[in-house]
Amino acid sequence: MQHRTVGELMTRGVIQVQPQTPFKEIVRTLAENDVTAVPVVDAAGRPMGVVSEADLLRKSADQADPSGRTPIPHLEAWERAKAEGARAEELMSAPAVCAREEWNVVEAARLMAVQNVKRLPVVDETDKLVGIVSRGDLLRIFLRNDNAIRAEITQDLLHRTLGLVPSGVTVEVREGQVTLTGTVPAKSLIPVIERLCVSVDGVVTVSEHLAYETDDTRRATVGT
Repeated sequence: MQHRTVGELMTRGVIQVQPQTPFKEIVRTLAENDVTAVPVVDAAGRPMGVVSEADLLRKSADQADPSGRTPIPHLEAWERAKAEGARAEELMSAPAVCAREEWNVVEAARLMAVQNVKRLPVVDETDKLVGIVSRGDLLRIFLRNDNAIRAEITQDLLHRTLGLVPSGVTVEVREGQVTLTGTVPAKSLIPVIERLCVSVDGVVTVSEHLAYETDDTRRATVGT
C-alpha cells in the first residue's frame, strides 16, 4: 500500500519573509501572492515562525472603534506585543510548527489538530524550509478516483498483503465510501481488513458485510 506523503502534497517555492520584514511589506506580500500566511525564516533558511492574517489583524483589533459601537478587546501580554509589533519577528507565531517531507497525511493532520494551526512549514533533514502544506493540501487525497481506491483495496490489500482469493470479497466504492461483501477464511480477518481499508488514501467510510468460514476467535475449551 502506497500513501501520499507531505512531500508530494506540499507547495514548493514557498513565499517567505525575513525577521526584519516590516508590517506593510508583509501585508503586501500576502495580497500579491494570494496567500494567507508566510513563514519567517532566518539567514540559514530555517523557519522561525509564521505570520498569518490573524497575527496582522491584531493591529486593527487593538485600535479604538471611531463609532464607539465595539469596545477594545482585552489582550493578553503576548497578544498586545504582537499588536504593537512592526516587524515579522515581532508579529509571528513562534516557534514554527513544522512537518517533514516523508510524513503521511495522518501525521500531518494530527499535528495540525493538536497545535491548532492551518498550515505547516515543511523542512528537510537540516531543518531548512523546503515547502508548506495546508489543510486544503491534505484534503486532496479525498479527490482520489473511486476506481483507483477499489484497485488498491482489491489488489494490494486483499490479494498481495492478506493473500486472499480476489473472488472471495467484492469491493464497491462510491464517492470514497467502501462496501465489502463476501466470505473470508477466518473471522479474525474481518477487523483487520476493515482497519486496513480505512487507512487507504481517499477512503471516507468503510461498511463491511462479510461472512467467514471459521470462527477462530473462540478460545479452545480445555480437555476437549
